[in-house]
This record gives sequence, structure tokens and C-alpha cells, in this order.
Amino acid sequence: MQKRHQRYWAFIIVCIVFSTVILHSNTAIANEDENLTVHLHKTSKLALEKRQLPTPIPRFVYDTGLKFDYPEYVRGIYVTGPSAGINRFNDLINFVKETDLNSMVIDVKEDYGNLTFKPDEDSPYYEFAQGYIRDPRAMLERLEEEGIYPIARVVVFKDSLLAESRPEWSFVKDGKVWKNNRDEAFVNPFIKDVWDYNVEIAIMAAKLGFKDIQFDYVRFPEGFERRDEELQYSQGDYADADLDNVQKRVQAVTDFVAYAKDKLEPYGVDVSVDIFGYSATIPEAPGIGQNFTKISENVDVISSMIYPSHWTPYFGISFPDKEPYRLITEYAKVENERLGELENPPTSRPWIQDFSAPWLYYNEPVKRYGKEEVEAQIKALNENGIYEFLLWNPNNKYTKNVDYTPLD
Repeated sequence: MQKRHQRYWAFIIVCIVFSTVILHSNTAIANEDENLTVHLHKTSKLALEKRQLPTPIPRFVYDTGLKFDYPEYVRGIYVTGPSAGINRFNDLINFVKETDLNSMVIDVKEDYGNLTFKPDEDSPYYEFAQGYIRDPRAMLERLEEEGIYPIARVVVFKDSLLAESRPEWSFVKDGKVWKNNRDEAFVNPFIKDVWDYNVEIAIMAAKLGFKDIQFDYVRFPEGFERRDEELQYSQGDYADADLDNVQKRVQAVTDFVAYAKDKLEPYGVDVSVDIFGYSATIPEAPGIGQNFTKISENVDVISSMIYPSHWTPYFGISFPDKEPYRLITEYAKVENERLGELENPPTSRPWIQDFSAPWLYYNEPVKRYGKEEVEAQIKALNENGIYEFLLWNPNNKYTKNVDYTPLD
């Protein structure tokens, strides 16, 4: 009996020892597993940090075969299609080369709706094209050779030719395409077919080699808020939008700009928009649908048209055409404030005045714009940190001996 009792306790002791060994062994294994896991985690992290991720696939950009460097500051002149297509073009090139100017804004689609060069005969634009510029590619090659930066002007919604051809894309009154008091017709910014019609022209210009597509007349007709109810037109996809008519117009214009910029992205061009100067001074222009901030958020360059002659009494200035320096100074302050509110503001490249406006003067001498007046506008811009500008003269006759150099 005593031996059985001894064997029993011996068995118990053996079990305890064996259990202790097993427990220690499992703990060691667990610790080893944990250490291995930590080691592998550290090793994987180190490998991930050291591993060179493949370089992202380059974004496709259409290669035109031409090379234009963006100037330090774009300082340019406006050139019509006829001026670009005749010997006068040589004179304008020489004018730019002899000054501190460096750029040309050339009409690709002008105010009446014509293209300024002839595309292929099977092009949908062929019937609306004039052959002012006989060889646009050769023209751009010449500009490349001369180091002149090329900007294509595309007039968008003022288009009498397209309006007459496609009345359903326009505004109709009494069964006829409506025209303003200058006998100009507009196409409808609500119609996305109109968007595509103009964007395809812009793409054509980009493929030719232009480096900046400047859209002009990106708006409804002036005073549209007074004609809204009397004209027949489609609101397209905006008809059911939960917006009043003013906001529908603003949304349509803004959406066109964003759409155009997206479509032009593969072509490596900047997108710029011409806009009324007063649009920067108000929340939005209710009739024409221009909202300065919303348009600026969707472009690379904003070009406000700030010709002193185009302002009624403003900024406390009774006759802005007589005071170009003061007018531009006051405008620049407002624009800087508006653009300063944006996270990624566009480049400011205003249009300034190099022409006289005799229609403003009645029983007094006309203020003639020349060297002093042009330099006053440039000085006002420079003093407010704006160093790019474009000179507008509809006849392409620009003042000589102007100092275009930015102020230090």
C-alpha cells in the first residue's frame, strides 16, 4: 500500500514537471513567433521604404513639333486674321521684335463666326472658314523662329454664322434668330453641342501649335436679363436645375470653361478667358452669366478687358477714359483682392487700351491715346504686382516708342 502511494506521488511529480516543460516550451515558441513577426514587420517596412516604386506613366501630351518657351511675362498684341495673312504680318513681327513685347493673340475664330484659315474640305467648319491665313502651320513656324509666343483667340458664343445655320442653338424672337442692336447674333451657352463645336476648334488650334487658347465672348448677350422672358430658347440640361435663371446662366458659363479646360488638357496648352472688367467688381453679372471667381477657378489665365473707354463713371472717376492710370490702379486693387481669395489663382493678364475713343466726346477735344496713356496703364498694373498684359487695337495699329519693360 505504501509503495502504491509512493508511485502515485511520483506520477504526480512527473506530470507537474512535464507540464512545466511544455508550458515553458510553448511560451518560448510564442515569444519566438512574436519576435519573428516583429522582425518580419520591420523587414517588410524597411523593404517597402527602400523599394523604388515605378515612375508614374507620363501624362500624354500631344506633340506639335514646335517649341515655344513661356516668356518671363507675356506682353502681347492682338492680331486679326486678315493682318496675320498679309504682308502686314511682317510689320507686326518687326514691331514686336523691336520692343519688349513677346507675344501675339491671333484670331482663329473671329467675332462673326468665321475661322480665319481653311480646314480640310470634309471639315464641318469648312463652310464657315475664310482663307485669311493661307498656311497657319507656316505662320506658327515663323513665330517659333522669331521667338514670339502664340495665343489663339476663339470667339465662343457670339456667332452669327452658326446662329443662322442652327437657329435651335440660338435665341429666337418672332420666328427669327434674335440679333442685338449691332446686328450680331449669339448661340446659346446652355447647349452642349455649341460647347463641342467651339472646343473642337480650340483643339484644332492646339494641334497646329498654339500654346494658349484664349476664349472670348464666354457669356450670354449683354442685357439678357431684360430679354429672358421674350426670347425662345432651350435651357438644355439646366432646365430642371433647382436654380433661378440668373444662377442657371452662371452655371452654364462656368461649366463650359471647366469642360473646355478638361478637353484641352492632353494638348499641353494654357486656357485663358476674356471677361468684362466690371465682373471682378461685383459678385456676378446677372445677365451675361459671368462670375469672376468661378471662371478664374477653372482657367490658367484670366484676361479682364479693362479699357478705360469701356467704363461708365466708376471707382469715383467721372470720366475713366481721361484717367487711365487712376482707373487701372483702382481696378487692379479689386482684382488682386478677388484673386487673393483663391487657393490656386490664375495668372492675371489684362487687356489694356491702345486706341482712342472719339465716340465718348461731344463738345470737347478727344483724348488721344498714345505713348503716355499706354505707359500709364502699364505702370498702374506693375505697381499692383501685375506684369502681364495684352494691347488691344481693333485695327492692329500700335503706338511706337512705348516702354513695355516691367517696373523694377
